[in-house]
Amino acid sequence: MEKLLAPILAILCILAFTPLASGAIVEVKIEGTINEGTYVTLENAMELAKERNADALLIVVNTPGGLVSSTEKIISLILNSEIPVLTYVPPGSFSASAGSLIVVSANVAGMANGTSIGAATPISVGVGEPRVEEKAVKYLASYAKAIAEKRGRNETAIERFVTEAYSASAKEAYRYGIIDVLADSKLEFLRKVDGMVVETSTGERVLNTKDAEIVVAEKPLKAKVLELLTSPELASILLIIGIYGLIFGLTSPGMGAEVLGAICLLLALFGLGIIGVNYMGILLILLGIAFLIAELLTPTYGVLGVASIVCIVLGTLMLYDEPLMPRDFYTSFPMLVGGIASGLGIIMTYAIVKVVQLRKMRKKVGAEALIGERGEVVIFSGGKGMAKVHGELWRIESEEELSRGDEIVVVGRDGLTLKVKKYEPRERAEERDG
Repeated sequence: MEKLLAPILAILCILAFTPLASGAIVEVKIEGTINEGTYVTLENAMELAKERNADALLIVVNTPGGLVSSTEKIISLILNSEIPVLTYVPPGSFSASAGSLIVVSANVAGMANGTSIGAATPISVGVGEPRVEEKAVKYLASYAKAIAEKRGRNETAIERFVTEAYSASAKEAYRYGIIDVLADSKLEFLRKVDGMVVETSTGERVLNTKDAEIVVAEKPLKAKVLELLTSPELASILLIIGIYGLIFGLTSPGMGAEVLGAICLLLALFGLGIIGVNYMGILLILLGIAFLIAELLTPTYGVLGVASIVCIVLGTLMLYDEPLMPRDFYTSFPMLVGGIASGLGIIMTYAIVKVVQLRKMRKKVGAEALIGERGEVVIFSGGKGMAKVHGELWRIESEEELSRGDEIVVVGRDGLTLKVKKYEPRERAEERDG
């Protein structure tokens, strides 16, 4: 035992006087439009940080805004995190609209010189110019103020992000207490925040970030799929294809259009379940579907078909109620969706109406197929003879006197004998009647 005791004491002494290695920092990026995929990416990074017992989660932000529902879920995740959350806007990036609220919700927020933050006034998409919704402004203003109050930031300035579309440069944001740190690189930011004491959901934590290992959290496949499906542009296109594909498939089964329509409609409804929707838009789309079905059942010669296209296009343009999307979304989205919906609506409505018209026509078979057809007399005598109709020789009967070479028209059939009369052009018949 005495021989073993000496080495053990030596090892314990070495460990006691050796400085502990720094922990890890999990880094995740928020880029582009904020949507459900962004939330899943951040949630995945948070789980990774817990698994690694990381000292902090670093969110690198570069976004023009995004979906309100996803933004609220991200902020809730940050505010309730057991691990300190840091947000940083790197050089050449910006954090506008929903992104600005995410930045200020972190335990420590930093920006590089030359970047900006703010402009979170809610705007509604629809027909005509984008407009500001007063009730949305009041709600989001109080929400932004609550976040600022929770993190001890400048409540007035952050509230103005929403009420006045106020934007601040990095230096202004630092001077007015909107953010905590100015740093021109990620490493400089981590050095400056090292040693800060922050309040998490489980109590105070001291940041150990100076020489920490940085572990980059990759975007999971689920997040990539959700980013695609929760795009308002794609959800709109899938909705239009789903509606017309389903109706076309039901009117002309066997072509697979109903399967494609059902799949597109399900994917669109999934996206709409995440995206905020305007119920007036939904009502207009349902009215458009009703008009299209009525067009198929009643001979309105396209009047209800046109009304259907108008309702569906207007409903699609009014469908989304997302006030924190990037500002150019409110002009590019109506143009894109309106054009696609109009073109696809016209094509599909025309095809559906034509298919239904063909289905309503009586199929002429057997004797009926020859009635109204014209032919040429080959031989005729005593009220009977032969004539060539459709390149075939038929026995004919007629009450009129016919001669070889006369043009005849079939008016009836008795077995294998055709009832015919001499063909007269419409003009000559009208002159004779006159």
